[in-house]
Amino acid sequence: MYKKITALAALGALLAAPAMAADKVKIGFVTTITTPAGVIGQDMVDAVNLAMDDIGGKMAGLDVELLIEDDAFNPPIGKQKVDKLVKRDDVDFVAGFIWSHVLLASKKSALDAGKFLISSNAGPSQLAGKQCDKNFFSTSWQNDQTPMAMGEVLNQNGIKSVYVMAPNYAAGKNMIAGVERTFKGKIVGRDLTKWGKDAQLDFSAELAKAKASGAEALWVFYPGKAGGALIKQYEQAGLLGQLPLYTVFTVDSIALPKLQEGNLKGVMGSLNTQHWGPDLDNAQNKKFVEGFKKKYGRYPSFYAAQSYDTIFLIKSAVEAVNGNLDDMDGMRAAMKKADFPSTRGEFSYGNNHFPIQNFYLREVVADADGVWSTKIVKTVLENHQDPYAKDCKM
Repeated sequence: MYKKITALAALGALLAAPAMAADKVKIGFVTTITTPAGVIGQDMVDAVNLAMDDIGGKMAGLDVELLIEDDAFNPPIGKQKVDKLVKRDDVDFVAGFIWSHVLLASKKSALDAGKFLISSNAGPSQLAGKQCDKNFFSTSWQNDQTPMAMGEVLNQNGIKSVYVMAPNYAAGKNMIAGVERTFKGKIVGRDLTKWGKDAQLDFSAELAKAKASGAEALWVFYPGKAGGALIKQYEQAGLLGQLPLYTVFTVDSIALPKLQEGNLKGVMGSLNTQHWGPDLDNAQNKKFVEGFKKKYGRYPSFYAAQSYDTIFLIKSAVEAVNGNLDDMDGMRAAMKKADFPSTRGEFSYGNNHFPIQNFYLREVVADADGVWSTKIVKTVLENHQDPYAKDCKM
């Protein structure tokens, strides 16, 4: 009888005791590792690993466990991986996501489980507007913003007509909507091409239509391998010097080495818009670019910069609550301040937890060593907020 009472008393004391403090910070990072799009995911993984090195693998004195998952460029698989991360691995943060359709398929699993969800790239309009959530944050942009900046550039350059091309999925549609928001001229033709694992990579028919359209410029959005294929075919089609090329998320540090290797000089001098560039003059960006080049032997892309920022955003939240991962309100309040060293420099968060930030015109150039890169020409949009924030009720 005495032993039974003692056991019950011990159990009661255990239940009454405060919860044990977390012994580690667990971050699930979902991106595309396989398929031809894996080149983007690898850049992101390399960046978060560099960030882990730079923080010494710790946040607020806690060890950080990083769990990388491959979504295989497939929304159902992405959701399965997020389910695993929140149910089996019990991560504190779910981050990553290249593709808008994968993020949209996965968001409910993370948010319903009470986890913080951080997009390191995808910026679908739904999450910026009516489906915004207190536990969702972006370290990139809303999809419409970068093409909105390019629309302004087209206006400034006196372009009156343009032919547009993009892949047929959520982000591709957002990109076209973005350029249409600001471009004052006429869209004389558009093509939405097949996307996914078997994405269309032969654009000869679409480029022929663009050439015949009478447009003064060609605007395209093709990330990853598709971008390199399009640039090569653009030059082969004899459009260089005839139909000026304007891009978003197409010509970057992932595509440029292949383009340089193929001596596709048609890309030199081409213009694109973005919120970040390797030449942004701030201490964190210099540290990031130099560290990335030293460790991996190449320039980082904006995908990498945003992923690197993701780790530092999480670090700012964990340290604000001294490692008390149960203090969701404290971590959320810390992230809303955007008080961390970002590769883009200082920025703020809007009511929908998307960055309010500058967007720049960038030109493809050769650096001092002859390596093809980009340089910032001018600021196109200053402290820009996405157009869907007004629909977010937070």
